[in-house]
Amino acid sequence: MSRTKKILIGVGVIVILGAIAFANFKFKRNEGVTVNTEAIKKRNLEAIVSASGKIQPKRSVNISADTMGRVTNLAVEEGARITKGQFLLQIDPRNLASMFNQTEASLAASRSQMEQLRVQSESAKAALKQAQDNFNRQQQLWKGGLTTKEALDSAESTLKMRQAEANAAERQIETQRLRVQQEQASLENAKYNLSKVRIESPITGIVTRRNIEEGETVVVGTMNNAGTVLLTIADMSVIEAEVEVDETDIPTVKFGQIAKITIDAMPGRTFTGKVTEIGNSPIQATGSGTAQTSASQATNFKVTVQLDSEIPEVRPGFTCTAEITTATRKDVISVPIQATTVREMIVDEKGEIVREPEADKKRPPRARAVQAQSSELKSGQSRKELEGVFVVKDGKAVFTPVKTGIAGDKFFEVTSGLKEGDNVIVGPFSSVRELADGAAVKVEQAPKAPTSRAS
Repeated sequence: MSRTKKILIGVGVIVILGAIAFANFKFKRNEGVTVNTEAIKKRNLEAIVSASGKIQPKRSVNISADTMGRVTNLAVEEGARITKGQFLLQIDPRNLASMFNQTEASLAASRSQMEQLRVQSESAKAALKQAQDNFNRQQQLWKGGLTTKEALDSAESTLKMRQAEANAAERQIETQRLRVQQEQASLENAKYNLSKVRIESPITGIVTRRNIEEGETVVVGTMNNAGTVLLTIADMSVIEAEVEVDETDIPTVKFGQIAKITIDAMPGRTFTGKVTEIGNSPIQATGSGTAQTSASQATNFKVTVQLDSEIPEVRPGFTCTAEITTATRKDVISVPIQATTVREMIVDEKGEIVREPEADKKRPPRARAVQAQSSELKSGQSRKELEGVFVVKDGKAVFTPVKTGIAGDKFFEVTSGLKEGDNVIVGPFSSVRELADGAAVKVEQAPKAPTSRAS
């Protein structure tokens, strides 16, 4: 072989070796899962409980009739603004007026009879006095022997009879007095019933419902039959949002917490309020045609938020959404919610993670997972599911347990485990889900998150 050929062969070998080295370098450089990271920093966080419900007035009155009859005068329309004491409607008073007049006449007759009995009583008392005087004279004459025994006995009998008549007259007067009291009570009752035909507003507010028309007959409620609700009047000077909060959120809701209310009928406007009532019992589900198991039914509690201002154009029953701020944190370490995950890790007796040896980390993630599941634990070690994030260190994903506090819209408060400036893996979701502790990664800049409450 000539010298030239040897040189050419040597150059070819060098080129091949260089290509292999370059390919090796490129392979190692491209090795690892592509991930997005975000630097940990401090933010202001708000924990929000969102719930939907209805707008209701703080005070609402249903007007029902206390007497049956036909409506002869209806003075208000639905939506009318009225003041306390304003005339609303009248029920036909003729039957009750007739009863009142009859009772009044009966009372007058009883009083007249009372006067007659008093006159009779006075006559009986006069006759009694006359009989007493006659009896006394007969006794004096009898002592003097100037009268007969028969005349004395007759005077005594007359005295007893006049005494009985006077006592009877007194008893009749007492009986009639009680009858007059009864008639007076009946007259007061008839007068009260007659006053019920004229209905006036007990509060200042708005007529939010009118269920009666002039000429219709109202029905009085009984034990087994609800009466006719004629009108509903709502005092809209103080309004409330009655919302249904899920049972998992109820423990964080407290009296006096600030809430923001949006009303579907008023887009683009936000109102503020405070929590004034928290239900202690769950809202009972209304009956339906199909039976539902308790497991499929959501358990909600009523929470009332009183709005801070009056809204003239609002109406009872408007659909609304309340966002109750249950907690706030200022300038705290926070981590994106999508960065958090759960992994089963081996921990020692102090709760510290037992990391794999460097040699094992070079094995494929699936093989390492199988080995981790099948390997026996050493004394004092145990398997435990931990919540944490993957922090990028030296091109590798290191699982770091964290303790979280309140949850904002997009971020968790971190109470321990991370420090400001740590780069945590936030995506893609499939990468975060499948990453193993110590896996090699390639970092790409994460898309900038939109502005939220936690900023």
